[in-house]
Amino acid sequence: MLFLSEQNIKEAVSMKDVIDAVDATYSVYASGEFQMPERMHVQDGDNTLLLMPCFTSDAIATKLVTIFPNNETHPTLHGLVVLSDNETGEVKSVLNGSFLTGMRTGAIGGSAVRHLAGEQTSSLAVIGTGTQGFYQTVAACTERPIEHIYLYNRSQEKIEAFKTAILNWIDSPVQVHPMSSAEEAIRDADIVITATTSKEPVLPDFPDLLKNKLFIGIGSFQPTMREFPQSLYSIADTVMVDTEHAIAESGDIATPLEEGWINKEAITTMSHHVTSESQIYSRKNGTILFKSTGMALFDVVVANLMYQKAQQNGTGTNLSL
Repeated sequence: MLFLSEQNIKEAVSMKDVIDAVDATYSVYASGEFQMPERMHVQDGDNTLLLMPCFTSDAIATKLVTIFPNNETHPTLHGLVVLSDNETGEVKSVLNGSFLTGMRTGAIGGSAVRHLAGEQTSSLAVIGTGTQGFYQTVAACTERPIEHIYLYNRSQEKIEAFKTAILNWIDSPVQVHPMSSAEEAIRDADIVITATTSKEPVLPDFPDLLKNKLFIGIGSFQPTMREFPQSLYSIADTVMVDTEHAIAESGDIATPLEEGWINKEAITTMSHHVTSESQIYSRKNGTILFKSTGMALFDVVVANLMYQKAQQNGTGTNLSL
């Protein structure tokens, strides 16, 4: 059994590798050749335990994640992934689930940027400068020549730490701008990423400010959570989700459907877009809303990639149970 730490995974794969794996996952999702129950939520106040198993023809993976949004001195998310052989059930690898989740969730946003943003998109706004916001930024900068990053977070201290970390990770020249409000942050941005666990919209409800941008919502994963304002749905030319699970799981889709702001028929899936030859969606075509809640299928494909790459590179620690 191979144990893969955060450092081992960094040595084995790049963000582009993981974005490619996310795109491959959409093909598996479209084929239906997998077994994946709805993820289990166990709630204790604001804190959440998530259990996510999945079978594919290549591997089995189970992810266990805790999300504690009020953590001040510890990361919000902790977890691990157990990767097993799909023929024998033998455990092949145990991976750092927090880092894997950060990379794969970032890559889901990166895939959206790859397929939905204009080729010369150069400005990005990030609302929420925690772990998820960080990997979203890395992935967006992997896919497009980002020159300006506008940041907003309720904690100014977190913004400064985020800025330092991003500049240390990204090789290309980029200017990072801490902003005093979400309104200021998104004003000049082509792409807007929200990565919060808010129960109320974190973007201003001003249609003229929201037009002609690509919005990527990552944070809300429960029906009681919302990041997008009502007016965004009235001006959106495209509403897209990573999986059909997002329609019921996130308040950013469930609430607009319940309130009649959008029709279910207007919602399309990224898997349909990625696996078709049509590339009709782009930054130039108006206002695009992409909502992701993730799924265990992403985890098993990404974990298997990380395991295979680590084996090739000779990284990781062999353990016996």
